[in-house]
Amino acid sequence: MFVLTIDQVDSRGTGDRVAGLLPGLAERWGSRILLGPDRTAGDEFQLVVGAGDAALGIVLELTRTERWSVGLGVGEVAEPLPATTREAAGGAFVAARTAVDRAKRAPHRFALEADREAAREQAGDVEALTDLLLEVRARRSAEGWAVADRLDGDTTQVAVARELGITPQAVSLRARTAGLRLESRALPALVRALERLDGPPA
Repeated sequence: MFVLTIDQVDSRGTGDRVAGLLPGLAERWGSRILLGPDRTAGDEFQLVVGAGDAALGIVLELTRTERWSVGLGVGEVAEPLPATTREAAGGAFVAARTAVDRAKRAPHRFALEADREAAREQAGDVEALTDLLLEVRARRSAEGWAVADRLDGDTTQVAVARELGITPQAVSLRARTAGLRLESRALPALVRALERLDGPPA
């Protein structure tokens, strides 16, 4: 399973953001979240998901705001799951704690740890590749994000251009500059890598 331990950045200077975030996070991810999200201590909260795409999606959502340090732990979670993350246990929780402590010092405030010794080198590889994607996203302009946020699913560049009041050629240029095609190719590969990391020992 995947455990995310998330700590707010500069809570003393900005005030508590956890209470305002949790309801929306729970609503957006719904049944993909197996446990939580629950505030665990101060300005920190945890949640458990069972799939790599959900774990990566939440990582990308939270790191985009630059308001959170995100630790992702991969591995064993004791079952049956309890009512809250405070009551939960397993190696993935220990890994997530180690990860969030490292994330606080990381350039994009993200770190990944696996609970199995044999998987830790692979976890480092997945973290490095995720950091590359986070770097691409960190360099994306507001104009690039305007296209990225609209150009999903069945939405066409023509429709996005109409909404933004620019030409389809301008949308194409913004999408290329923002690295949207690179991201769309990287995401499935990263999800597969996370799923392998969560798989049984080789």
